[in-house]
Amino acid sequence: MKIFNWIILILLFSVFGFNIAESKSNSSRKEHKNDVQFWLTSPTSNILFQKQDTGFKFGPAAASDPVIEVNEKLTFQTIDGFGNCLTDGSAEVMHKMSPGARAALLKELFATDGNNIGISYLRISLGASDLSRECYSYNDLPSGESDYDLKKFSIEPARKDLIPVLKEILKINPTIKILASPWSAPTWMKNNNNFKGGSLKTECFEVYANYFVRYIQEMKKEGIPIDAITIQNEPLHPGNTPSMLMLPEDQGLFVKQNLGPAFRTAGLSTKIIIYDHNADKISYPLTILRDPEAAKYVDGSAFHLYGGKIEALADVHKEFPGKNLYFTEQWVGAPGKLANDLAWHTKTLIIGATRNWCRNVIEWNMASDPAWDPHTIGGCDRCLGAVTLDGDKATRNPAYYILAHAAKFVRPGSVRIESSVVPDLPNVAFKTKEGKHVLIVLNDSPNQAKFNIQFKGKSVQVEMEKGAVGTFVW
Repeated sequence: MKIFNWIILILLFSVFGFNIAESKSNSSRKEHKNDVQFWLTSPTSNILFQKQDTGFKFGPAAASDPVIEVNEKLTFQTIDGFGNCLTDGSAEVMHKMSPGARAALLKELFATDGNNIGISYLRISLGASDLSRECYSYNDLPSGESDYDLKKFSIEPARKDLIPVLKEILKINPTIKILASPWSAPTWMKNNNNFKGGSLKTECFEVYANYFVRYIQEMKKEGIPIDAITIQNEPLHPGNTPSMLMLPEDQGLFVKQNLGPAFRTAGLSTKIIIYDHNADKISYPLTILRDPEAAKYVDGSAFHLYGGKIEALADVHKEFPGKNLYFTEQWVGAPGKLANDLAWHTKTLIIGATRNWCRNVIEWNMASDPAWDPHTIGGCDRCLGAVTLDGDKATRNPAYYILAHAAKFVRPGSVRIESSVVPDLPNVAFKTKEGKHVLIVLNDSPNQAKFNIQFKGKSVQVEMEKGAVGTFVW
């Protein structure tokens, strides 16, 4: 009888013991789903965009620490992506790399798996920018000639470096969004017949609109879709090389009478984005948007921040909530200082621009050589790329880490959601299309910071060094 009882006990133990173990395993898996992944850049400790082995799990809050509460029920704008300007100079130094080294670098920049950072938005120049080796357009003619039928239009200059690199990028990310911006019209269309300064001749408004159409069509033939264009880079800064002055009244007239109708006639879905200059002159895009005949062709407005405050963009959104906002350029000055650049760009752009309704954030130059070349004579000679390329050797610079904290996790189609404003802890939150939540936080205090991330009534306790940026994903 005793032997029989022991057998029964053993059988019961094995059955219930297994179920208990299985129950613990299931519980562990459920807990694991609540883990918060944490990626950190901390200049103080020289931690550069590294995933932290924290094992964060949601639980009770530490009552004495500040709380960043994330609320997915309150949503704002959809995000198109984060990225760089792929200038001609960037494409040139990349194209000079050996095929294997370039493939590895492009994968690191544009893929999302592993330690790759997933850049998802590119701005390119329509013709030359000041970070091209020389000035050119896609319809250059000898002095005194004109070509109103665009019979000599050609994107051949882009075939040398830009188009080949773009095609390699599109193989990695076929859905990447590409924005094109001109620094100048062809010189024969301008009143000073020069790449620097001057304005578009009134009689050339129509042909210039057709120039945009031809460009988009020719790039499409190359398998390169242009998602959007801005009409003029920095239209109030005619002192760059190249550059062109375009006052708001002229840009509005050009959109209303020429560019918008030309896009409609050609059946183009490419977005028309106005302004593309500093936040201190929001009167420029507002002037155009207040004209309903021009505004009907306009998707939104683009901004830089070499002047003004990022909060001014919210005023544009307030008056025209149906029009989108984009942040399209900000440089990092060479040689760069990670602690300062990381904090300012993260606080002002990655957090500030998106909190003020921008659908994207674009840092300036993607790549340059160690001498910050190439650039035009008179162009920017201290523009630091996200990477510096010395042959096949790549050095990662501040913009690389600034973008990585957002681009890898806040994929296109993500939506900004509410997160509380906390002193010395600027932050922004998103919900991805897959239902994940992303919170980017800067410790902007002079000391180590302890705080809680609260979501649906539960919290994770976090500690970050001064000047550190953290991305939290759950």
